[in-house]
Amino acid sequence: MEKKRERVFSFKADGDLAEALENTPNRSEFIRKALLTTLEHECPLCKGSGVLTLEQGKHLEQFLTVHPLTRCEECQAMHFVCHSDGSAEGGHPDLEKRELL
Repeated sequence: MEKKRERVFSFKADGDLAEALENTPNRSEFIRKALLTTLEHECPLCKGSGVLTLEQGKHLEQFLTVHPLTRCEECQAMHFVCHSDGSAEGGHPDLEKRELL
């Protein structure tokens, strides 16, 4: 089986980022994992740019009035909770699966 040829990419980093990367064991593996994770889990609003347009920001503000951003007590992940129907839905997906079994 033919192995895919590896290529080298470089990028500019500010002083703080460069220092953090210099102190990271196995920098190449860390950067590869970070990039793959980001590419696989692209934000549906900003499409990975990290910036919302003014219009998107207005829509998000309105959305957050009935869907607050909350930290999960189980896994510490940030997630939206829907209160639009008066309920407090939005528990941890793994816990919901266990309760159904």
